[in-house]
Amino acid sequence: MRVVVIGATGNVGTSVLAALGEDDAVTSILGVARRLPSGTFAKTEFAAADITRDDLVPLLEGADAVVHLAWLIQPSRDKRVLARTNVDGSQRVFDAVAAAGVSALVYASSIGVYSPGPKQRVDESWPREGVPSSWYARHKAEVERRLDRFEEAHSDVRVVRLRPGLIMKRLAAEEVRRLFFGPFVPRWAVRPERLPVVPHIPGAVVQVVHSLDVGDAYRLAVVNPAARGAYNV
Repeated sequence: MRVVVIGATGNVGTSVLAALGEDDAVTSILGVARRLPSGTFAKTEFAAADITRDDLVPLLEGADAVVHLAWLIQPSRDKRVLARTNVDGSQRVFDAVAAAGVSALVYASSIGVYSPGPKQRVDESWPREGVPSSWYARHKAEVERRLDRFEEAHSDVRVVRLRPGLIMKRLAAEEVRRLFFGPFVPRWAVRPERLPVVPHIPGAVVQVVHSLDVGDAYRLAVVNPAARGAYNV
């Protein structure tokens, strides 16, 4: 099985590459990113591409599955730039999957796609309008709507959407703190050499998952032909 991972760097991408590289069903991996990483991964070669403007079809031809992870968070002040990558770029990936004849698409969604609800847990059937005040949630919800239309038009493609919470690992703790917690979690609390503790913030509810577990979830979504639809992680 040949797998293309788009957005194959950072906190999640590297964990996905590592998980796929350990699976005997995966024979080769192409990691696609705007800037190529310096590290090496089993069975993996890399290609530089920007999903907003480059021709993606040649990169996907011959692939059995595509994992779409690419997502822009900064500059958060420029919503047009963010939407161009997150929404329009995702649409270009979906179109390229269809044009290249790829049989499986695994998309990195988020629990942020869900509409505000009760304090209790919600399952994958909960409405997906996002939180109106969050551009992140609005973009995730819009991409899922476009993925709905893609599924309707391309029933021959097995589509899986994973919806994890906040994804963390020790080496990425400072980046996650800066982007998502800001002043609520002090910098000293997330240094790699410190004990793995989570500060208590009264009233705060945060759902987190380790990047290695998420990487394995993507691996299972790729190699299991019965996997289809949405999964909270």
